[in-house]
Amino acid sequence: MANYLFVDTTTRGTDSSSGTVEWAMSLLLNHPEVLKRARAEIDEHIGHERLVEETDLPKLPYIQCIVHETLRLFPVAPLLVPHESSEDCTIGGFHVSRGTMVVNAWAIHRDPQLWDEPLSFKPERFEKMDNMKFKYIPFGTGRRNCPGAGLANKVVTSTLASLIQCFERERVGEEMVELIEGKGLSMPKNKPLEAMCKARQEMSDVLKEL
Repeated sequence: MANYLFVDTTTRGTDSSSGTVEWAMSLLLNHPEVLKRARAEIDEHIGHERLVEETDLPKLPYIQCIVHETLRLFPVAPLLVPHESSEDCTIGGFHVSRGTMVVNAWAIHRDPQLWDEPLSFKPERFEKMDNMKFKYIPFGTGRRNCPGAGLANKVVTSTLASLIQCFERERVGEEMVELIEGKGLSMPKNKPLEAMCKARQEMSDVLKEL
């Protein structure tokens, strides 16, 4: 049982993290001005002599904003893990009947009553994380939230920062990258991301040593 749980947790964590990176890169290719600002942040605080490390993440707040905004628009578990109320109760003035168990994070994250321009990709909205409780819940909230949230954020942010630091990416053509959800528990893209990619000349010495 322990081995099964380890494999299941590792597989789900890897799949959801890689999917989030793919969504983030898709959004960045459709918003080159955001990609440019993110690269400038990395170049300023990390430079070209080494790769981004986990300890560098506090120096890269805008990259973290990009990850938060990606998870807002495309949460890896759009309906979260279902829980149900054991008794009738009232939450925030709303009556919740016993047995209610659907929490739609995808819908909450796109609710115009909670978010300004909810369908727009605006990482800047997370530069101040005030009053985000219950309206930004990609990993759930409270005592039953995802125990791997902290690790997932670090893995995704480090991976995305490394990709931005080391490679130039562009759309294959003039068309915007498709942002349609596919089928699956971790909400993959309907079509896998295709992009043109080349190593940045400034990082050539570092990449040669890998």
